[in-house]
Amino acid sequence: MKRLCRVTMLFVLLAGCVSATTGPAGGPAPIHGTVISKFRVGSDQTIFGSLEFLGGLSLSSSNPLYGAVSAIRFRPDQRHFISVLDTGHWLTGAIERDADGKLAGISDAAITPMQDRFGQTHEGKGAMDAEGVALRDHTVLVSFEEYHRVDVYPDPGFETSPPTKTLPIWIPKNQLRGNQSLEAVMVAPPSSPLAGSAVIVTERSLDKDGNMLAAILDGPQAGRFAVRHYDDFDVSDGVFLPDGDLLLLERRFDLAHGIGVRILRIAGGDIKPGALVDGKIIFEADGSDQIDNLEGLDAFRADDGTIHLIMVSDDNHSILQRNLMLEFRLRDGSPAAKPATTASLSVQH
Repeated sequence: MKRLCRVTMLFVLLAGCVSATTGPAGGPAPIHGTVISKFRVGSDQTIFGSLEFLGGLSLSSSNPLYGAVSAIRFRPDQRHFISVLDTGHWLTGAIERDADGKLAGISDAAITPMQDRFGQTHEGKGAMDAEGVALRDHTVLVSFEEYHRVDVYPDPGFETSPPTKTLPIWIPKNQLRGNQSLEAVMVAPPSSPLAGSAVIVTERSLDKDGNMLAAILDGPQAGRFAVRHYDDFDVSDGVFLPDGDLLLLERRFDLAHGIGVRILRIAGGDIKPGALVDGKIIFEADGSDQIDNLEGLDAFRADDGTIHLIMVSDDNHSILQRNLMLEFRLRDGSPAAKPATTASLSVQH
């Protein structure tokens, strides 16, 4: 869906590049949610690959800043969340559930402009095209396109503070596309082989072999790796599972296939400097399902011990698209569509 809006987005990006003044102040963003009870239109099917659909919401707000949600991360209480908008704003709030535990709405939502390292806010998205977010050790990590970087904000205090530092990304910036670069930033569990390191995966910035550029940003294994790219799917977000495996959310839109999304599961032990990693497709959906431009993915362990996934979409502030929040349960042991493969790359950090 992003490709359809490229001309409009380019205009917005250019406007943002020349508007480094104080932007909108933001404020409360009351969000209305319409319940989605069936994932596949006209069907009661709930099992889709390794996922079980639990419920969803179609969201709207009277606040004109609401929309363009790029990523989401939940607090340990599994209710409060932090999102970033690709217009350079924070979105915070909490999910509400009905008596059956299904998604029912969003409360306490607020939108706040993000500050750059100079303490400035920006109208447009040229300088603050936020695409990914992750939480680690009382900090919030945000990945940005256009001005390629991963900034670190204090937590609490991210809404009103500039970043305290910028992490090295290890990928030469001349290899990164302007609008398809640092799409996903994730933090590995402390007990995993990556021991709490931050990881980035690009959307469609490819190496000479056509694979997606990626990197471990810090820790003893800091360095570059790559993710196999095929079937014209591009990464839009990712999250590490408690066992250390990485889930990558991928999307596609073209005239031949229409809109599609899938989730790839990569063994955490395969991620290391110099590796080319692939994984198993555990979930796929297309235009017959309740999807849109899905850009955000998070995972948490629910009270019953199962892993829940929540996906959110970016409506590009278009009346033709929707802001969705979809919840699934991970069914471990379910068959997947594609075996994992790994290979060696001659990449350096």
